[in-house]
Amino acid sequence: MFVGENCGKAEDAITYYTSIFKDSKQGLMARYPAGMEPDREGTVMFADFMIGGTWMAAMDSAHEHGFSFNEAISLMINCDTQEEIDYFWEKLSAMPEAEQCGWVRDQYGLSWQISPTIMGDLLGGSDREKLARVTQVMLQMKKLDIEKLKSA
Repeated sequence: MFVGENCGKAEDAITYYTSIFKDSKQGLMARYPAGMEPDREGTVMFADFMIGGTWMAAMDSAHEHGFSFNEAISLMINCDTQEEIDYFWEKLSAMPEAEQCGWVRDQYGLSWQISPTIMGDLLGGSDREKLARVTQVMLQMKKLDIEKLKSA
């Protein structure tokens, strides 16, 4: 839900997200009609869209809400290559001060985790020393570097 300073940006966000993810498309878009104040006529009352093969929903709301986007929820992007990590990082990171351990915040304040698909293998298993090494290296990173993680 796009609220507060993001109210009125749902359609822009949908267009942006569907432009950067493969297997993306816009679905239904219902707009607020006149007379639904405080919501502005023409903004998104409800929309659905698919990014990366997953259906999502978005809406604008000009009503007072006690929430906005924050790190309590993030969307995960699993990447097979460093090139994929670099691509999504470039497209989604809009707040450098929020970057840490593969997390970014986009221009709308939505949090994303951009992670290599091998992360489970690197952090899994019973080798506590390996886990400690990988964790220590990862904690020093903003954007995750597959080769550095594998070297740990």
